[in-house]
Amino acid sequence: NEATAADDSKPLAPPPPKPIDPQYLIFPTELTKIDFTRRISWGKQPPPLTPVDTPPVFPPNSPALCLQIHAVQHRARATTLHLPHGPISTPVFMPVGTKGTIKGITTHELQNLPELNHGILLGNTYHLANEPGSDVVASHGGLHEMMNWNRNILTDSGGFQMVSLLQLAEITEQGVSFLDPAGSGRTLMLRPEDSIRHQNNIGADIIMALDDVVSSATYHTARERFVEATYRTTRWLDRCFEAHANPHTQNLFPIVQGGLDTKLGGLREQSLATFMLRDETIPGYAIGGLAGGESKDDFWKVVNQCCAALPEGKPRYLMGVGHPLDLVVCTALGVDMYDCVYPTRTARFGVALGEFGEETSSGVTVSGIGNEGT
Repeated sequence: NEATAADDSKPLAPPPPKPIDPQYLIFPTELTKIDFTRRISWGKQPPPLTPVDTPPVFPPNSPALCLQIHAVQHRARATTLHLPHGPISTPVFMPVGTKGTIKGITTHELQNLPELNHGILLGNTYHLANEPGSDVVASHGGLHEMMNWNRNILTDSGGFQMVSLLQLAEITEQGVSFLDPAGSGRTLMLRPEDSIRHQNNIGADIIMALDDVVSSATYHTARERFVEATYRTTRWLDRCFEAHANPHTQNLFPIVQGGLDTKLGGLREQSLATFMLRDETIPGYAIGGLAGGESKDDFWKVVNQCCAALPEGKPRYLMGVGHPLDLVVCTALGVDMYDCVYPTRTARFGVALGEFGEETSSGVTVSGIGNEGT
């Protein structure tokens, strides 16, 4: 999830919970007509398969994204995702360039080395807005020009910093206010409108709606906080769409929330249902609120539920996931896109990912797909 989407330090211990205004726990009126006795689903029809190298056709309601499905094996699929800065073959892993650079790798290497040759990378909205500032990025022609990158970029919304920088954050219905982690005393206000303005300035091909994120590993957190966050995420989504200035060149994805509540009619179902009601304006979907320390069983249950529900003709992005075993399992469940700081952060400590596992600088295999976590 967003838990590793940005290159932050480990999440700090959360501050004591604040009382929640009861008005933010009220079941949304728009969901009262949804039948929650059945699983939420867009209705699964066998997707039409498109031959590779077929020219894309961008529908009127998705002028900057076209997904072509080439092959399907159960839920796993091979696709081409056409975006403003070129096509991407999926499943795809996106390396994380938090402040516009992949640590340890130049843009030239990332574009030209056959072993890499990436079509998309990720930048972090909070960090770019905090320093150097999204207006500075825009004055250099956007992040593509600033980092000399002629392929696609995805930016997160800054939502994960509500987990990783929680002790420095104050979350309200308006948005979240962050104290500068460098100790300058400055504050950065991030409302849905601010997040979208920053992402419009940055110029990414895929941008994320600001969501209210609660760490999935905080089992001591009262259920009411997850209810508040799930409903608020939808309210903030509507504000994001209202603020979005470049819908013809930047694709705005919402993020499914709801904690680990996968039961029938539970919070994940409710989040999915609110997005289904808005599907005509949504080019693709993200699954968030995971990879924060929950058990693998809980993690995979959420991914399975979301992929089973989401529409076939739109991309599915699982935020902050990059461990080899997770990539294999979640691709089998139907995920198309991933990001994580894991490969580059691990490399900075002398560990490389090899064909059969992680290999330290001394050449000793540490772990791999078959023995994850040993």
